[in-house]
Amino acid sequence: MTKTVLITGANRGIGFEFAKQYCEDGWRVHACCRSPENATELSRALEGRDAQIHKLDICDQDSINDLQAKLVDEPLDILLNNAGIMGGDIQSFGNINYADWEQALKTNTIAPLRIFESFHSNLLAGNDKKVINLSSKMGGIETYIRGGDYIYRSSKTALNMVTVNLDYEFRSQDICFLVFHPGWVQTDMGGVEADITPSHSAQSLRQSIANATIEDSGTFLNYDGSPLSW
Repeated sequence: MTKTVLITGANRGIGFEFAKQYCEDGWRVHACCRSPENATELSRALEGRDAQIHKLDICDQDSINDLQAKLVDEPLDILLNNAGIMGGDIQSFGNINYADWEQALKTNTIAPLRIFESFHSNLLAGNDKKVINLSSKMGGIETYIRGGDYIYRSSKTALNMVTVNLDYEFRSQDICFLVFHPGWVQTDMGGVEADITPSHSAQSLRQSIANATIEDSGTFLNYDGSPLSW
């Protein structure tokens, strides 16, 4: 039986690699981005595959509702909340752009919950029933020991809490919720000096996701599957 994954932020970086690699492995892929008409590289990568590119603004409930209505009868094995933003360059003490902070919380923290609420029934109809939220070690309270980056760090810490809450509420439905640090990746956000490529990150994450069971639900993991401290 063909497995199905829905990926947000699929037009570039790790999201692009997720979409490409899952397609290559025979999955049905729903690749989501804000402007499909501009996602030419994604269109080429998925051409001829069991894949669809959807318009989705994860901060707009009407946009989410439109996609859910389109996919109402589609079982989902994996819901992959990959889309996220850094929150701008102005996020040090005494020099914070609070409008950027609000947007980061909407994008990084609130949107993954909205997406799950809207596609809950699709996941219940799937087999794997996994919700993957891409977070960051920068959201770790125990391990990240320098100051600054108030916007990005707080939005990811909050996402971690949202994920744990969901695990408490929905584990009885055999839905597995996982938070992953994707590594320091060579993306627009990570920069060219980062440690690993998007391809390597996505490949390692896919293996870790595949290996995860319901007993792992509610945990914070590195891209290689090793546990991380909150």
